Amino acid sequence: MTTSVESVPDEQPGQSQLSLGTPAARQLATTTKTVPQMQGISSRWLLRVLPWVQVSAGTYRVNRRLSYTVGNGIVEFVSTGAEVRVIPAELGELPLLESFEDSAVLEALAAGFVQRQYAAGDTLVRAGSPADEVFLVAHGKLDKKGPGKYGDETVLGVLADGDYFGESVPLEPDGTWQFSVTAVTRCTVLALPLQTFQEIAERSETLRNHLAEFTSRPRPAQNKRGEADIAVTSGHQGEPVIPGTYVEYELTPREYELSVAQTVLRVHTRVADLYNDPMNQVEQQLRLTIEALRERQEHEIVNNPEFGLLHNADLGQRIHTRSGPPTPDDLDELLARRRKTQYLLAHPRTIAAFGRECNSRGLYPKNIEVMGSAVRSWRGVPLLPCNKIPVTGSGTSSILAMRVGEEDEGVVGLHQTGIPDEYQPSLNVRFMGINEQAVSSYLVSAYYSAAILVPDALGVLEDVEIGRG
Repeated sequence: MTTSVESVPDEQPGQSQLSLGTPAARQLATTTKTVPQMQGISSRWLLRVLPWVQVSAGTYRVNRRLSYTVGNGIVEFVSTGAEVRVIPAELGELPLLESFEDSAVLEALAAGFVQRQYAAGDTLVRAGSPADEVFLVAHGKLDKKGPGKYGDETVLGVLADGDYFGESVPLEPDGTWQFSVTAVTRCTVLALPLQTFQEIAERSETLRNHLAEFTSRPRPAQNKRGEADIAVTSGHQGEPVIPGTYVEYELTPREYELSVAQTVLRVHTRVADLYNDPMNQVEQQLRLTIEALRERQEHEIVNNPEFGLLHNADLGQRIHTRSGPPTPDDLDELLARRRKTQYLLAHPRTIAAFGRECNSRGLYPKNIEVMGSAVRSWRGVPLLPCNKIPVTGSGTSSILAMRVGEEDEGVVGLHQTGIPDEYQPSLNVRFMGINEQAVSSYLVSAYYSAAILVPDALGVLEDVEIGRG
């Protein structure tokens, strides 16, 4: 025999209720509540691992040794955020300007270059079209193509960072391109229109005279980093003449001003007066607002065009993957670009893609502990998740490698503590008053920035494909 057991409802149809029901009882019971929850809070590893430097008067100046290399055939650039400029003296790498020394004219020529961006597959110049620009390759990889031995198109050469083409255009104003140039990867180039060059030449007698005759320029003493060499003697005996020296600095060092993220929090006075038990309404509103500001702060430190890490990484410290997905070989090359890499940061989907590549090779990186949390690592360097690093619509992203701290000439965060009405370090909450609708307002402001002290403090592995593998 099968016996079934059915639950008995609190009140049977047609039967009077014998006791207090639970819905009514809950009206007298104390409800256990959580503080307001927020889904948008992330781990914010970047803000946690950056050393924060106190910035007085809101400005931080990075002094560096003067560094450029003339005579090695490679044009060098400086970048401020997303803006790239050619160093005027580096125009001496072009055969046409090899011995030209008029700094004012070189600065005018450098200012005449226009920055352009090209995607992979774009054609910069086409064979047979008028040659009317001088091109400098600031970053990326391009194929130089022309007719082969048997009439077919062939690759005549590969152009990369620091290369140039069209350098003879000013001497051949009616010439045409004898080759085509196509972008292999995403590229940044600077182009000087022929008309701009001619206008500068018309105003400069020294440039006009130079166009007919070249003289050699002695190569300055330099170290392997391209910095002006410091004369030192050693291993001597007797009383030889000791060389004198000095260390040259950049004449216009980069200055970082603190950025700000702000919002106005509004709370009705009746809410603040009557509904504060067991949780203070203003404090909870502030807590969630500050979390949102800190999320925006980390986003700006990664993506801001003026001081963000992705835009301010040196062009020589940007590399591409070998095959698309992030492989152990790619991370090894990224680590090899600098001394004492302390942290790797990547989007969580990028970390997952790297894990798949390791699994396919039978590699199982160890986890290490960072600030009490176990995180994945590579070669002993923690690989931290950062969801502020963008993932493009085509499924590509980037990996950051950085050294941190002023002592190690690395990446530092910038803030200013001790500001009026400070609520957290470099974040203040200022009461703005109560309006006619009895709504009180609070201005919440966070001040911050970031600085890269030397170029090799930060490297970027670009165009990482996270959908393959």
